[in-house]
Amino acid sequence: MLRALTSALRLPSPRRPLQARGCAANAAAANREIQVCALPGPDQGITEILMNRPSARNALGNVFVSELLEALAQLREDRQVRVLIFRSGVKGVFCAGADLKEREQMSEAEVGVCVQRLRGLMNEIAAFPAPTIAAMDGFALGGGLELALACDLRVAASSAVMGLIETTRGLLPGAGGTQRLPRCLGVALAKELIFTGRRLSGAQAQALGLVNHAVAQNEEGNAAYHRARALAQEILPQAPTAVRLGKVAIDRGTEVDIASGMAIEGICYAQNIPTRDRLEGMAAFREKRPPRFVGE
Repeated sequence: MLRALTSALRLPSPRRPLQARGCAANAAAANREIQVCALPGPDQGITEILMNRPSARNALGNVFVSELLEALAQLREDRQVRVLIFRSGVKGVFCAGADLKEREQMSEAEVGVCVQRLRGLMNEIAAFPAPTIAAMDGFALGGGLELALACDLRVAASSAVMGLIETTRGLLPGAGGTQRLPRCLGVALAKELIFTGRRLSGAQAQALGLVNHAVAQNEEGNAAYHRARALAQEILPQAPTAVRLGKVAIDRGTEVDIASGMAIEGICYAQNIPTRDRLEGMAAFREKRPPRFVGE
């Protein structure tokens, strides 16, 4: 059993990185609803997914979801990605949730397939090997909040509005909300928020522990993005393999009893022992200098 668990928890071997995805290159793909930007210079290692569907307030339509899945599939194999930020290119909106106009045209069978696809998307975000941060500078409703819940960390403008509002539309959360919200806030509070369809401000969400940080919005409408980027910059200098294995240990460990969780932690720790970065960390400590981690 432990051998199977060890195999399941092993990080993938480093692969050849993707071709450069600089921000300038994204200008040529400005018509895409999902754009990927790898930051240059001192922020190298931070990659952004820009959601840009202004006509539908970043609603989770078919093209939007397809492009997001495509971006995640490519980025998850790129070991140069140390932190992934989800942000919006539409002022005042993070993600408005499901595209109900598209869904109106679907049969019942098609609706089921669509929701299952959304659930798969959120699972792909949650399973992304590097830390993920949602920069919530505006509305994050229904599936939009489910997307943020699938991220490791959440930063919101204090004026942002978020909630699992599906019950106000005759629905219930179907892309992970009924599972991730109680794991984030506890069962009783999650039930209250889902049963009532209540909307929260960013400041209220921080008080409940739904977001890590809430910041006052600026004139440009991107204060949460700037705070998310600062948070990413804190993660960036740390040993990438250790960070990724720490994420695995937390995510897998919280799904099981503590004894099994300790075994998972031990497996992850053992994978980190032979890394160059662990030796570099010890050498830097001994030589009283900052470590230079390379992700190996």
